[in-house]
Amino acid sequence: MAHAGHHHAHDHGHHDHGRHDHGHHHGPGHHHGPPPDAGRAFAIAVGLNTALVLGQAAAGLWFGSLALLADAGHNLSDVLSLVLAWTAAVLARRAPTARRTYGLRKGSILASLANAVLLLVAVGVIVSEAIRRLQAPAEVATTPVMIVAGLGALINTATAMMFMRGRHHDLNIRGAFLHMAADAGVSLAVVVGAGLMALTGALWIDPALSLLIAAVIVIGTWGLLRESMDLALDAVPKGVDVDAVRAWLASRPGVTDVHDLHIWAMSTTETALTAHITRPANADPDGFLHAACEGLAHRFGIGHATLQVETGDGDACRLAPADVV
Repeated sequence: MAHAGHHHAHDHGHHDHGRHDHGHHHGPGHHHGPPPDAGRAFAIAVGLNTALVLGQAAAGLWFGSLALLADAGHNLSDVLSLVLAWTAAVLARRAPTARRTYGLRKGSILASLANAVLLLVAVGVIVSEAIRRLQAPAEVATTPVMIVAGLGALINTATAMMFMRGRHHDLNIRGAFLHMAADAGVSLAVVVGAGLMALTGALWIDPALSLLIAAVIVIGTWGLLRESMDLALDAVPKGVDVDAVRAWLASRPGVTDVHDLHIWAMSTTETALTAHITRPANADPDGFLHAACEGLAHRFGIGHATLQVETGDGDACRLAPADVV
């Protein structure tokens, strides 16, 4: 497998569409999975949050707090999500095999999709519980609940901070960050709600706050779900302008046409491209391919590009029409 900074190009003669040049490149602009310290962050996050779930569940049962039990359930769904994301981070580094020629990179996209769905399921649990408690308010042992929930807020905030650095580069890291930040918000709301309930005796405060937090979580998660779904369906990754890529390729020396252009995500951090380029003279084919692939990596972050050059001296390419895939 080629690594960052290393590229290669192939020049093969074919006769079905004129002469074809295939260039393939792994540019320095592309990432091989999440940051190196992500595994350590996932391990710490899973350990801390598993302990938190057990502590919250025990305290919820002991003090008769439905709010703490609901928070424990919410945290449990996030532990499962973290395990999923962690597994995906490991899979993204697996080498390709004869059968899985891209390795298991796509697993990171499937995990981020599952992550978003799990978070929305957790929100559903919070909302249903909050509605039930608005209809039938329950007494809460406020002081112990504030202490346990406060500890939960601290643990989740610390965990979220560990994922803050990598959240812009990897959808799974972003998912983990959103999960932990949402958990910290939920735990903090339980603290505030318990404090206000202790002062005023108004039992509706806790479920009302839960509904507000659920709305905030949905707003934050919806983008993650949509982006994960797009990547799973091989849509162009967010931040890549297809028209700009096409125009840039068309402006390369000697190029008269660009067609059959496809851009998709190999994983949550890596972008791939294939395109047919018509270049009648095709002077210095290797140099052209190297320069084009370097440019795609540096300008657009597309590190895995395969270009097929056609000289136009044979039949028209059957994939040239825009409506043909």
